[in-house]
Amino acid sequence: MRSVPLGGTAVDVTRLSLGTAGIGNLYRQVGDEAAAATVEAAWDAGIRSFDTAPHYGLGLSERRLGAALRGRPRAAYTVSTKVGRLLVPHDGEGDDRVNGFAVPATHRRVRDFGADGVLRSLEASLDRLGLDRVDVALLHDPDDHVEQALHEAYPALERLRAEGVVGAIGIGMNQCPVPARFLRDTDIDVVLLAGRYTLLEQEGLVELLPEAAARGRSVLVGGVLNSGLLADPRPGITYDYAPAPRPVLDRALRLKEVAERHGVPLRAAALHFPFGHPAVASVLTGARSADEVHDTVAMLRHPVPASLWDELQARGLLAPGTPAPGRDPSEPAPPTKEPL
Repeated sequence: MRSVPLGGTAVDVTRLSLGTAGIGNLYRQVGDEAAAATVEAAWDAGIRSFDTAPHYGLGLSERRLGAALRGRPRAAYTVSTKVGRLLVPHDGEGDDRVNGFAVPATHRRVRDFGADGVLRSLEASLDRLGLDRVDVALLHDPDDHVEQALHEAYPALERLRAEGVVGAIGIGMNQCPVPARFLRDTDIDVVLLAGRYTLLEQEGLVELLPEAAARGRSVLVGGVLNSGLLADPRPGITYDYAPAPRPVLDRALRLKEVAERHGVPLRAAALHFPFGHPAVASVLTGARSADEVHDTVAMLRHPVPASLWDELQARGLLAPGTPAPGRDPSEPAPPTKEPL
């Protein structure tokens, strides 16, 4: 699988990256063997970029990812993890489902975007991963801590990059204004943008993606299926982790209708779409089983004709000028011959 560098760094990512919240028991339990098989399937498919975080299963994702990668050549893969949530031992009973993870509530998360918090977070992550370094460190959702993240956490990450402790630094969020600000005001290498640049919605085109492209920075796009809506649009399906509003569902159904008319599964179109923008280095998708990995890889390999993007633009399902794979965004889409 082809790799590209993140920004101007020496850190490479494969065009498809594996997100590991699923093997951290996101929403439901996954056994150790299934988690290991998920990473194994990704490796066999040529995926060499893996994203994790302390938040995912209270460290379970990091532990399982580290175990699955153990014994593999360290120079052959890239690991990104996140800072901003410290895991503090907790004596409470019950599980962590209130935060979305089916794991015992052995720890509680404490937000900390201070310089010391960054160092402590990375040290703990390395211990759980069983690694001596991570390749990418990302500020994790500093929505309510922007100033501290900008003035304390970011300088700490910048120092770690200068010292060679990490190869690339950035920010991961499911909104655009704050990462765009970091692109303008700091020297981050990468943004992980979840759910805001998809076939369904392209908020990232307003400011973030153009800013990244102009500065030679990279964007990793996550959440390309919009919480599952673009995998199987139907009543009751989720969008942004809540039931999809009817207008949003109707739009997804229209996207599916057009895609299938061109012989393309909707989820294949959704996986391909972000690569039309030059700032996008990799699409990051989650999986909790080997079968899910196999399906994702098959969808990425599924051919998508340019005529699909043309019709989506002609029908108003993509804005004019939206970059699409294989098409120069400066060229207008040809008109459709079918009635709108």
